[in-house]
Amino acid sequence: MSAPLIIDAQGVQAWYGSSHILHGLDFKLAKGETVGLLGRNGMGKSTLIRTLLGHVRQREGHIHVAGKDLSKGLPHQVAQLGVAYVPEGRGIFPTLTVRENLVMAARAGTSGQKDWTYERVMETFPRLSERLTNLGSQLSGGEQQMLSIGRALMTNPDAIILDEATEGLAPLIVAEIWRVIASIRRTGIATLIVDRDYRKVCNESDRLVVMQKGRIVLEGPSEGLRGSSELAGYLGV
Repeated sequence: MSAPLIIDAQGVQAWYGSSHILHGLDFKLAKGETVGLLGRNGMGKSTLIRTLLGHVRQREGHIHVAGKDLSKGLPHQVAQLGVAYVPEGRGIFPTLTVRENLVMAARAGTSGQKDWTYERVMETFPRLSERLTNLGSQLSGGEQQMLSIGRALMTNPDAIILDEATEGLAPLIVAEIWRVIASIRRTGIATLIVDRDYRKVCNESDRLVVMQKGRIVLEGPSEGLRGSSELAGYLGV
């Protein structure tokens, strides 16, 4: 992996109370790389994401973000280093309008880049341009997900983490979200994708990481693992 690492985690362990969830795993995300994080439900994927982002406080191991030691870092410190997060629950502000949700997040990236402007987000999500004065709570689930992704892009990130971005959405909206994910990938933003549609994840990733019971049990280039019996065995498909 020759590109600079945006996330470099080693020996990561995490707990929820007395429950030991992550067991000494290593994870890397390089600049411009798209990684698909796979595994059956309850295997620790979301916990890994939340631990890397600083949301899980009961943790051990070494976590470096953009070369800085954030092993004990807080979520806002990770965000300041160029990592954007689209959470499973979308996390939009229900009492702010669509425009307010977007504008409040707008800032230049870590290198001063301003590639993702308000106008570009409107072009990417034309449906949102028709809802600018609507409150977040007045949007459909699909519109809320578009808003969550658009808000993350307004931070001009070096990396974006998408946790179940298509969960519970109508097929047409799902197709639209995957179109945007492919577009993000082409722009060179590093991307970490968690999604139940493992076939789509395989198609849109450079590399796959598979988790089982809080450990990484398989990883490698998507092209080599796609369709393999080993991958199918871990996913139960």
